[in-house]
Amino acid sequence: MRERATEGGTPGVAPRGETALVTGASGFLGGYVVRDLRAHGYDVIASGRNAAALPAGQTLVGDLDELARVDLGRTVDVIVHCAALSSPWGRWAEFEHANVTGTARALEFARRAGARRLVHISSPGIYAAPRDRIGIREGDVDPRHPMNGYIRSKLEAEALLQRAAAEGSAPEIVILRPRGIIGHGDPSLVPRILRVRERFGIPLMRGGRTLVDLTAVENVALAVRLAAEAPGVHGQAFNITNGDPRPFRSVLEQLLEGLGLEPRYRRVPTAVAYRVAALLEAVSGVLPGHPEPPVTRYTVTTIAHSQTLDISRARDLLGYRPETSLDQSLASYTRA
Repeated sequence: MRERATEGGTPGVAPRGETALVTGASGFLGGYVVRDLRAHGYDVIASGRNAAALPAGQTLVGDLDELARVDLGRTVDVIVHCAALSSPWGRWAEFEHANVTGTARALEFARRAGARRLVHISSPGIYAAPRDRIGIREGDVDPRHPMNGYIRSKLEAEALLQRAAAEGSAPEIVILRPRGIIGHGDPSLVPRILRVRERFGIPLMRGGRTLVDLTAVENVALAVRLAAEAPGVHGQAFNITNGDPRPFRSVLEQLLEGLGLEPRYRRVPTAVAYRVAALLEAVSGVLPGHPEPPVTRYTVTTIAHSQTLDISRARDLLGYRPETSLDQSLASYTRA
C-alpha cells in the first residue's frame, strides 16, 4: 500500500484536531464520508484500491490486506470502515475475504494506529425475511438462516467486532446499518433496477404497495460523523434511514419520471416470483463463472415485502436528524 499526499479537502477544526481514515473511500458512500468529514475539520486519509476514484487529499492506495500492515507513524483517531463487497449474489469465499477478513484487517489497523473508535458500515440486509417487517429495531436479528452470502458475511463481521468489544481488545466500536442508500453517483441500487426494467420489466408484486425505507447518501455520511463523535455508544448498533417509508411503486415512478422513462412492469404473484428466482439462482450456480441471475430471492424479498427500520435509537443517542429529503435525493440522481 502506498501513501499519496496531495492538496485538497475543506479546512476546519475537527473535535480535538482529529485524524480519520476511511476505507472504501473510492466507493460511493466512502467518497461522501470523506468529503463530509473534511468539511467538518477532520484530517482525513482516504483509503481504497482505485487511486483514480479516491477523493483529492491524503490517500492510501491498496487493499485491506495491505492496510493491516501499514504503519503511518502517527495516531489515527477514528477509522470509518466502508469497504465491502456488496451484492445479492456471489461466491462465499469472496464475501468472506472482503467482508469478514477485511473487517478483521481494519480492526488490526485501528489497534496499531491507536484509534479511539471504529465506525463500521454494516447492512440492514441482516433483517431480511420473506415477510413484512415494520419498525425493525436493532435487536431484531435472527442470524440462523441468512438469505445469501453477503448477509452471512455482514453478520459474521458484526459478530467479530462485538466479540472484540466485549473482550476489551479493541477501540470503541459503533455499527451503522443504513438502508437503501441512494443519491447522486449511486452505482448499485438504481442501476440494478434500471437494468431489470430494460431487460425484463420490473416485477410488481402486491400492487407495488409494499413500503421501502431509503436513505440519502448525505444522511449516511452525517450519521457516520455523529457515530464518530457521540459519547457513550461503544458496542452499539444503529439503524439509519430517512425515516420516510414510501410505497415501492410510488418511489419507482417518481424516479423513472425524473429520468424520462416509462414504467415497465411484470405483474407476478409473490410465490411465483420466489420460485422463478430460486430456479434462476440454481441455473446461475452451475453456469461457468456463476453469473449473477437477473432476479434473486433476496431481491424478491425487498420488493414483495415491506421492511421499515426504527431509527429512534440513532435519534436519541447520536442526535441523528436526516437533513437531505428523499425527494431531494431522488432528484439528485435524476440530474446526474
